[in-house]
Amino acid sequence: MLIELNEDTLHHLVANNEKVVVQYSASWCGNCRIMKPKFKKMASENENMTFVLVDAENAPESRKLANVSNLPTFATFVNGVLVNETQTNKAEVLAELVNEIA
Repeated sequence: MLIELNEDTLHHLVANNEKVVVQYSASWCGNCRIMKPKFKKMASENENMTFVLVDAENAPESRKLANVSNLPTFATFVNGVLVNETQTNKAEVLAELVNEIA
């Protein structure tokens, strides 16, 4: 499942879904745009997880959940708890992050 968050409500999704993978991005971020189709493809391949796209500029509370300081940041949550986060523009690093909670 892929959700594009329009409101700063990531904490609700994290609390109500067992496994969540988040891409924090911004419209001006080139690496974010490069990673978005890869993130969407991974979402279609991992139907047992919830994938969420978050506009980091419009979601300050959601950013706090993963201590986002650079973009794109990817974070994984299991049962409401942050498991891992990384900043990357490499699909293989994102795949490793997702596989940690698969």
